[in-house]
Amino acid sequence: MITRGIRRLPLLGAAFLLSLLGGCGSSSNSGSTGPNPPVITTQPSNQAVTLGQTATFSVTATGTQPLTYQWQKGNSNISGATSASYTTPATTAADDGAQFKVSVSNAAGSVASTAATLTVNSTPSITTQPSDQTVTAGQTATFSVAATGAAPLSYQWRKGGSDISGATSSSYTTPATVIADAGSKFDVVVSNSVGSTTSNQATLNVLAVAPTVDVVTYHYDNARSGTNPQETVLTPSNVNSATFGKIGFYSVDGLVDGQPLYLSQVSIPSGGTHNVLYVVTEHDSVYAFDADTGAILWNTSLLGTGESTSDTRGCNQVQPEIGITSTPVIDRTQGPHGAIYTVAMSKAGSSYFQRVHALDIATGAELFGGPVAVQAMYPGTGDGSNNGNVVFNPAQYKERAGLLLSNGVLYTTWASHCDIRPYTGWIIGYDETNLQQTQVLNVTPNGNDGAIWMSGAAPAADITGNIYFLDANGTFDTTLDGNGFPNKGDFGNAFLKLSTNGTLSVADYFNMSNTVAESGADEDLGSGGAVVLADVLDNGGQVHQLAVGAGKDKIIYVVDRNNMGKFSSTSNNIYQELSGAITGSVFSKPAFFNNTVYYGSVDDAIRAFPFTNAKLPSSANSRSANTFKYPGATPSISANGTSNAILWAVENTNPAVLHAFDATNLATEFYNSNQAANSRDHFGAGNKFITPIVVNGKVFVGTPNGVAVFGLLP
Repeated sequence: MITRGIRRLPLLGAAFLLSLLGGCGSSSNSGSTGPNPPVITTQPSNQAVTLGQTATFSVTATGTQPLTYQWQKGNSNISGATSASYTTPATTAADDGAQFKVSVSNAAGSVASTAATLTVNSTPSITTQPSDQTVTAGQTATFSVAATGAAPLSYQWRKGGSDISGATSSSYTTPATVIADAGSKFDVVVSNSVGSTTSNQATLNVLAVAPTVDVVTYHYDNARSGTNPQETVLTPSNVNSATFGKIGFYSVDGLVDGQPLYLSQVSIPSGGTHNVLYVVTEHDSVYAFDADTGAILWNTSLLGTGESTSDTRGCNQVQPEIGITSTPVIDRTQGPHGAIYTVAMSKAGSSYFQRVHALDIATGAELFGGPVAVQAMYPGTGDGSNNGNVVFNPAQYKERAGLLLSNGVLYTTWASHCDIRPYTGWIIGYDETNLQQTQVLNVTPNGNDGAIWMSGAAPAADITGNIYFLDANGTFDTTLDGNGFPNKGDFGNAFLKLSTNGTLSVADYFNMSNTVAESGADEDLGSGGAVVLADVLDNGGQVHQLAVGAGKDKIIYVVDRNNMGKFSSTSNNIYQELSGAITGSVFSKPAFFNNTVYYGSVDDAIRAFPFTNAKLPSSANSRSANTFKYPGATPSISANGTSNAILWAVENTNPAVLHAFDATNLATEFYNSNQAANSRDHFGAGNKFITPIVVNGKVFVGTPNGVAVFGLLP
């Protein structure tokens, strides 16, 4: 009995213990408590370090152990960053603004921290160095710098290594210069809390008299850049309605469709030395004006005996008469004084004539036994062919695109009257010394159409003499030969490169995959002009040789001049194309300045596209506030080197409007000809495809009955 009693005691104790636990609210049927998910009690905080230092981010969390950690930079996991804190490698400038966060996990779940931002404070880095400046004695010069780094940045300009009192902005404008300032060196020290950087030195050149600058071809140069980088008179500080405006108007006898040209210091026999403005008209006249006074130095009619200017040929594009439509070209080395070359159309009865003229720049006299009639044949069976040759019919064509003078050859390119057939695409070259025909090419010889007009722009040429232009709607042979060229030699609606070595020929081309459909819809590339761009470098230092053009389809096409892309029916094999970057069709050509392309399409703002890593951005980095009606705008740029850059454009309205914008930020307008009171600067109705030229402190704009002249007010 004693033994049994002893055995019951543990059982009674267990029952007693269970009753006690039950009294505490527990149940014999409940499970054990589970793990707690992580909770972040201290979030990672923003960090600021100096360039090259490391940064450490930390987090504090609670929850059932073990806790695991995964740090992220942006939204990407950082390999090996699996602790409660993370220390970066030595920071670089690219880390500035990076965000870091951490995910904390355990068996019960995970939680993400808030993001912390890393600020990398760096010493100033100069992104745009001050550039050399050239001014005439009495003018001021402005030096500028652009820099990045931890804000705020401070500036101290120096002349010859000595601080200039009060010169503490990102730009510095000198007092009125004197000859003794020539050769002075200017630099700037840019500082912040981290350190300082000194810019390169820029040299001030001071001239006793203004430099002689000539404008001898369309848009200043054969690349058709549209930039005069030698403008020392007009600057952002003096182009405003208080100091700048219309200072003259030179009347002529017809529509001024060709861009005026300009020569400095021309010696006129028995007439002294003059700066001369050359103007051609649709009345078949060539004028030489004193560019400063407006006096007519000479005036020559290019009509033959018994001839008149051409009628419109049933087309309203050039009216009421057709005479000289394209921009001439000048060579100061030819003839006794220099030669200006132009093409004139005329008629006698039912006969029409196209003639190439070379005139003495000082007298207007015909040179080299001219003029010569334009006549040509080319093998083919296309429009206007006869016995296996297409034949040039002067009645069916007008010389609309500007003339090109390259390596001693004067190149003419031919457009139709509207799209009135028969016509094909002609390029005809003449020896500039004797006007003998040397080159003939037809780019649609076995088809039709293919006019070359480009809204008055001119074919471009690179330094080796290759020619680039945009061809209008016309036959394109989608069947290609073994070299990827159209098998019948028809290149309608193409971006073309011509070789001028030996026989003029197509060296390369680009056609978009839907080229046939575009031609059929009159949505051609040839409404716009092309520009040969200066070489651009990518981030790896590789040089890219490019050209750019656009037309009615609202797409900017950038071609590699060494591999333009040819044709594929399924894709555009091209260096770069931008769709949506401009909003209107292009009936103009762009300008190119300081690695930036400027476009003015129809009913659109003028837009600036700067190259980065040898590519254009998908959208403009600046744009004008106002838009430009048909045909948009062909801008010109004046600058002193890379400084004082002003973009000029004409609005085709009635009255027309001349605009001047800051080329570095098109949202800033310096001037327009509507600003002055009492219509002081109005100059009549607009003139479709005209582009202003800027030279030696003056802006010249062609109009329906003369040339408007703008400059500093007296």
